[in-house]
Amino acid sequence: MKILMISAPFPYPPSQGGTQVRTFNLLKQLSQDHAITLVTQRSGHVTDADIAQLREYVAELQVFPPPSPPLGGKWRKGWRFGQAWLTGVPAHIRSQICPQMRAWVAAQAPRFTVITAEHTVNEVYLEPQWRDRAQVVANLHSSLSATVEQMLAAGTSDQGRRDRLNLPLLRRYEQGYCGKFSHLVVTTPEDRAQFQRLSPNTPITVIPNGVDLDLFPMRTVDPGGAQLMFMGAMDNQPNIDAAQFLCREILPPLRAIMPDVTVALVGARPGPAVQALGALPGVTVWGKVAVMVEALHEATLCVIPMRSGFGIKNKTLEALAAGVPVVGSDRALEGLTIDPQGAIRANTVGEFVAAIAGLLRSPEQRQALAQAGRQYIETHFTWQAAAARYATVLAGAMPPEL
Repeated sequence: MKILMISAPFPYPPSQGGTQVRTFNLLKQLSQDHAITLVTQRSGHVTDADIAQLREYVAELQVFPPPSPPLGGKWRKGWRFGQAWLTGVPAHIRSQICPQMRAWVAAQAPRFTVITAEHTVNEVYLEPQWRDRAQVVANLHSSLSATVEQMLAAGTSDQGRRDRLNLPLLRRYEQGYCGKFSHLVVTTPEDRAQFQRLSPNTPITVIPNGVDLDLFPMRTVDPGGAQLMFMGAMDNQPNIDAAQFLCREILPPLRAIMPDVTVALVGARPGPAVQALGALPGVTVWGKVAVMVEALHEATLCVIPMRSGFGIKNKTLEALAAGVPVVGSDRALEGLTIDPQGAIRANTVGEFVAAIAGLLRSPEQRQALAQAGRQYIETHFTWQAAAARYATVLAGAMPPEL
C-alpha cells in the first residue's frame, strides 16, 4: 500500500510518550511492507538528529514548522471562542493548523490510496470527499467530548465553566469530523462505544496500544522499600488530578499506618499545581527523566489513580512490561482484563490504601503480580500485533474481534 500518514505532533523519539508512541511504533512496523509518506511538524524539542532518525523509517518525510502560538488577551480569547462556534472547530484545534502543511496535503493527497489521521488534531487536514476515492482512516485515542463530560461529572476539571460552555461544541465537532472517514480506529471497547454514539454508521475497530519490550525489559530484582511512583505528562489535566488525588488524599492515611511510604511523581512539564505537591511529606517531584524504565525499576509499586480520561494508558502497559506491580483505577486499567492476576484494581481512598499496604507487606505477592503482568503484555500488547490489525483496516477489511 501507498500510505499518507498525517501526524502534526512529531512522533520521535518514541520515548517521549503520549500519542506519538503509538504513531511511531505503528509506522515502524508498517514501513516493513508498505511505502509510507509521513507529514509532520517540527516543534521546539525536535533536533536534526531526530529528523534524520525518523527519515530512516519512511519512504518520504515532509516536515513543516508549527503554527505561531495564538495571541493572549480577553478580547482575542472571546474572538477565538466565537470563531469556534461559527466554524464548528474548537479553538485549540484551529490553533494547531499549519497553512503550509494543509496546502501540501491538499495538493499531494491524490497520490495515495490510503490516508490516515494519526490523532484527532490531524482531521483538519482532510476533506470529506477524499473517502470516495481512498481508504481514509482516523486513528483516534479517545473522545474529547466524553473526556470533558467525565471530568465535569467527577469534579476533576480545572476550568469547569469553560468546559461546560465547550461541551456542546465538542460533541458537534466530533459528530462532524467522523463523517470524513471510511473507518475509525480506537484503543478500547469503551472508546468504541463512545464513537458509535457519535457516528453509528462508521465502521470502528479496536486496536490497543503495545509496548516495545526491548525498551521496557522486566526488572530482575524487586527493590523492596516503600516507594510509590506515578508517571505521566504532568501538564495533562487527568494526570494532574491523579497526582493530587494520590498525594493529598491517598498518601496521608497510608503514611499514618506506614510512615516510610514515599511518592515519586515522574513526567515532563510539571506545572505549579504538581510542583506544589513536592512540599507535602513524602512526596518528590522528579519531573522528566532520561530513561523511564530505569525510574520504573526503582519503584516498589506503580500507583495509577486516574479519575478521568478515556483510552488505554501507556503508563499502565509500560509499568506491567517492566515488572512493576500496579495498583490502578478503572480508568487506569481501561481496555485490560488483567486484575487480579497482574494488577490490583482500586477506586476509593480506602481501596487504594488497603491494596498498597498489602503489597508493600508482601514481596511474594509483588513478585507474582510482576510475573503475571509481564506475561500479559507479552501475550496481548505487542506493536507487531497492533500493526497487523492496523494494516488490515488500511487495506479496507475488518479484522476479527479481539
